[in-house]
Amino acid sequence: MAFVNEHITADAIAALDFMDLSRKYRVTGVPKTIVNETIDIVGALPESMFVRAALQIPEESPSTA
Repeated sequence: MAFVNEHITADAIAALDFMDLSRKYRVTGVPKTIVNETIDIVGALPESMFVRAALQIPEESPSTA
């Protein structure tokens, strides 16, 4: 998203090279995305799921029609 929106910034950190940051952010798996110091997303997700997680939108429930 940072590539297409000038209002988004992103930094990539190698967890093994920066152990102090890995401990601070409790990195237990990669990729780990931290949004505004409040939202943690661990693992690779499809884009739609990532956006929902980053915006804290609840997962859609399957319809029971």
